[in-house]
Amino acid sequence: MQKMRYIGNTPCIMRKHNQGRYNGTYMHIFHILPRLSILSRACDLSPVAKKRLRWMDYFHQCRNVSRTCRYFGIPRKTFYYWRKRYNPRYLASLEEYSRRPKNTRQWMVSRSQKFRILELRRKYIRYGKEKLKRIYEDLHNEQVSSWKIQRVIEKYNLYYNPAKTERLKKKRKRSQVKKRITELKKEKRTGFLVAFDGLTIYWNSIKRYILTAIDIHSKIAFARMYSSKSSKNAADFLERIHYLLEGKIENIQTDNGSEFAKHFELGCQKLSLARYFSRPRTPQDNSFDERFNRTLKEEFIQLGNLTYDCDTFNRKLTEWLIEYNFRRPHQSLGYLPPINFHYKYHKVLPMYPSSTRY
Repeated sequence: MQKMRYIGNTPCIMRKHNQGRYNGTYMHIFHILPRLSILSRACDLSPVAKKRLRWMDYFHQCRNVSRTCRYFGIPRKTFYYWRKRYNPRYLASLEEYSRRPKNTRQWMVSRSQKFRILELRRKYIRYGKEKLKRIYEDLHNEQVSSWKIQRVIEKYNLYYNPAKTERLKKKRKRSQVKKRITELKKEKRTGFLVAFDGLTIYWNSIKRYILTAIDIHSKIAFARMYSSKSSKNAADFLERIHYLLEGKIENIQTDNGSEFAKHFELGCQKLSLARYFSRPRTPQDNSFDERFNRTLKEEFIQLGNLTYDCDTFNRKLTEWLIEYNFRRPHQSLGYLPPINFHYKYHKVLPMYPSSTRY
């Protein structure tokens, strides 16, 4: 006699034996059914989790990690990660964890500031946030940012014509659709596309940011350390690269980070640069600069060159970039240095000296 039973979410067969030494009693023997992925349709699993369940099912049959990875075309590291997380009695262990940040930005407007701003906004309903900022500082002798005033106005919907304002917001949002890098047809010439990214360096309680950029065709690379991750610093980095490349940049690629907003966007408009964005959570879209970041860490930072004085670090970094661009062989360029590769196909590109200035 046999009937279906579940251990957690795992289907099993229970057989009752009435023969042998223990005649007259029941001996329960559980057998885990094969091909669990077929039965997973009854479980509340996402398509991605069901795919991972098929990995585990296949491995359960063949008991060979290499064969499983080749069959599904996945890295061994990925398989080991999900195998460690996998719990046969809890199939939801194959689902993704939430990527929501643990610490989010908090409301920074005090109670007294909020009521003062509300009073001013209701009195001067047609005034903008900058005018209200000046009036607030004159009346209360206290500094307040226009951003705080805007937050209060948005939270309480204090507009002269709220319906019209809502329509304008939706219209602006529709008109600012980001151009993704997958839309760009790449061409093989220096300056056609320069990819930007950044590194965050931690040591004790100190944090530093290194902005990096690379020409995806010639592999000529640039980098510079800054003390803060701001759009002003990113705009400064953009202007330096534009100067070094004599303005011969056609397109740039960035991720969706805050350092590439506001002042950086204004810099792109000022220099008439077409900008493309990487897709969210897709580092493969910026693979060239990601690989350069790894080289920068392995061949420069981890060899004892890290210092948290930006001027000292940038001087050392510039010397290493000269080595990287002028003398280091690159496998993807037929073991030519980037500058030699550029000389071979384009006009000579002047590089910067061992100075952190222009």
